[in-house]
Amino acid sequence: MPCGSTWEDQCRPCADKARRLRMVQCREGWHLEDEPIGTPAAPSERHKQLMAARADLHMAYASARRDDDEEECEAIRDTVAEIDAELRGLGVRGRLAPLDPDDKPVRRSTRRRQDAPNLPRRPVENRTLGRVYGGRYRPSTFLTLTLPSYGRVDGDGAAIDSETYDYRRAARDAIHYPKIVDRFWQNTRRCVGWDVQYFATLEPQRRGAPHLHAAIRGSISRAELRMIAAATYHQVWWPAHDEIVYSGGRVPRWCDRAKAFVDPDTREPLPTFDEARQDLAVPAHTVRFGAQVHVKGILGGTEEAGRHIGYLTKYLTKSVSTAAGLGDDATERQREHARRLVAELRITPCSPRCPVWLLYGIEPKGARPSTTPGACKAKAHKPEHLGIAGRRVLVSRKWSNKSLDDHRAERAAFVRQLLINAGVRPGYAVDDGPFAWERTRPGDPDVPTRPVLLLHAISERQRWKADYTAAQLATADLDDNRSATSDLDSEEAA
Repeated sequence: MPCGSTWEDQCRPCADKARRLRMVQCREGWHLEDEPIGTPAAPSERHKQLMAARADLHMAYASARRDDDEEECEAIRDTVAEIDAELRGLGVRGRLAPLDPDDKPVRRSTRRRQDAPNLPRRPVENRTLGRVYGGRYRPSTFLTLTLPSYGRVDGDGAAIDSETYDYRRAARDAIHYPKIVDRFWQNTRRCVGWDVQYFATLEPQRRGAPHLHAAIRGSISRAELRMIAAATYHQVWWPAHDEIVYSGGRVPRWCDRAKAFVDPDTREPLPTFDEARQDLAVPAHTVRFGAQVHVKGILGGTEEAGRHIGYLTKYLTKSVSTAAGLGDDATERQREHARRLVAELRITPCSPRCPVWLLYGIEPKGARPSTTPGACKAKAHKPEHLGIAGRRVLVSRKWSNKSLDDHRAERAAFVRQLLINAGVRPGYAVDDGPFAWERTRPGDPDVPTRPVLLLHAISERQRWKADYTAAQLATADLDDNRSATSDLDSEEAA
């Protein structure tokens, strides 16, 4: 039974299937000849039901907050998280109203830093396609962005001198890397003057620092992209978090009377996150790109384009640490380098709600009695992620106007169409619903045992494969390049 994992060390068939799906998604949007036209679908009854339930839960949450019923609030948060996950799975985009809305953000100057070069700003045209050269060539771009150096490293990416290597800056750059990537795409669109679309993947270098590979639709000159990368930065307007105030057994305690965390000695409430950053004069950290910027022009339909698509998705089936070379054959110096980096990540706040803030004497947003000082469950602090906490694949909205669910549906539609064209009648029922689903209970006599379920699944897959193979043989002389999924092998399409 497919588990849906994207890591090959957990399930290689599912991981390879997910990777090939991403390859199809990249290929379909990279060298388009016509503008993708997206028409938002009308909300279904399920969409309306979930949004209505979410609205009711918002009112119930506000009432529970007024009554200081923390258990009810926690239960509502978990329910809303499940609803939001289902809404995202159904294709809902945009920002969903949070249960705890953030306070009005502090307005700060948008004036560029004096040490950052200026960029030209052009009106952004409503187009996503690049220029055509010679009347028929419409090349696209392959881009790689890296972070700056934090110290000398050897051939395996391990620090030569761990005492002088800047692990603090490396950890902060890794955590805030997605923000500077977003700023880069904003600057690119403003600079080149059209709605640039991209398919990008985040990967670690051998030293553990993240870097970006991106397929960009249309051609952009090397000089422009290098200029944009040099002029792009992201300022982190967070409270200073350079020196740890609490550690070991001396950590802030939750006070029911004050409804806040207090100092363990003086019992004085800690300053909140917003209070601590109210009068900031300088940012706590600034992220910049490194000097290495690789740019290459690619023509669609060439062997080089296929090779670069494979390179883009090469490490999607591996965890970040494994892709960085921290496998079983890693050297002792590599392991020590990773240990120092992970140790710094564990004491680096990853968001305004991170419990690590309590170690610096600051109460994070959304703090409650169950918050444990210094114990954050976010992916940024885990060794297998090395600070890369967000999505590994970044796709712009107008890349192909198709979600992964749309590509999966295309695969199923391709198989059904092939069976119909070949006149093969499946040996199993296809779409013989509708169905009514319900959870099973322990001791239910209608539920087969697990070995029986597995045997049924194996038999079903064998029938699917036999039907698909028969259809392929019957249509061997037909052109099967009519679908974006035609490049998949027979086993995967089945």
